[in-house]
Amino acid sequence: MARPPSRRPGYDRKAQYGLFAGYVVAVSGACIGLLLVIVAMFDPTGFSAIRSVAGEITRPVSATLRQLVSGVGTVDEQIVAYFRAGSQNVGLRRQVDANRTRLIEAAAIEQENMRLKKLLKLVDDEEGEVVAARLISSSSSSTRRLARLNAGRLQGAYPGMPVRAPEGLIGRIQTAGPNTADVLLLSDSQSIVPVRRAKDNIAGICTGLDDGSLEIRSLNAGNIPFRPGDIMVTSGTGGLYRPNIPVAIIVRVDGDKAIAAPLANPARVEAVIVQRAYEATVTRPPPVVPTADAANAATTTSAP
Repeated sequence: MARPPSRRPGYDRKAQYGLFAGYVVAVSGACIGLLLVIVAMFDPTGFSAIRSVAGEITRPVSATLRQLVSGVGTVDEQIVAYFRAGSQNVGLRRQVDANRTRLIEAAAIEQENMRLKKLLKLVDDEEGEVVAARLISSSSSSTRRLARLNAGRLQGAYPGMPVRAPEGLIGRIQTAGPNTADVLLLSDSQSIVPVRRAKDNIAGICTGLDDGSLEIRSLNAGNIPFRPGDIMVTSGTGGLYRPNIPVAIIVRVDGDKAIAAPLANPARVEAVIVQRAYEATVTRPPPVVPTADAANAATTTSAP
């Protein structure tokens, strides 16, 4: 059996100094620890001050080591996140697209709710029976301006009934089936509506031009009194259309006629109401009943 090596440093001074320094450090550490224990037992206030000073001295080192430990601990997460970045970006883009679609749908629903609220208020304010319906299509022919209504005779919609939206007049029903009806729009050349200027009641006739615009002529010969920006409403003359329904706004004046745009655009209107045809009532003065004094006066006047 081999002899164990000797722990003595021999004659090597460097080894001797190293061993001596180790002993000194060990003994010093033990003494300092014993001193700290004694101070902690007999002078807690002083020990707290010493601990605070030691914490301030070692704070930079502790913070650096903490950052190193945290960085080493998250290296695996950073590596995984780097390799998963592509799939995460694809997922986020899909989520953004889905959210954009939901926002568009929410905006469309909000607009529809606003239109339905206006229509509901219009139905509540109108007198008589009305039928609420939707415009589902328009005529494919360019020579006529017609729209299809998803209500017919079974729902109470008959030819000649006015059709309007919250924004204004749309037209009138031309033909009606059991569950659908064709609406003659204001922009059709066969549509004629008596109108008046809202601010001063100057009367006129509104006809369609088959191109989405309207032509308004004054009933009085001479210079046309209408100006761009004037609002035209129904006058109620001749019946059919109730008075004071918004019809159009004048865009420009062309000679003896004015060109206007309908206030209710059928391309943007979905929900409408069908009204009963308006019947204008003519107020007649009450009949004069002759009294007895009047009869006697007439008899005296007629006597020779």
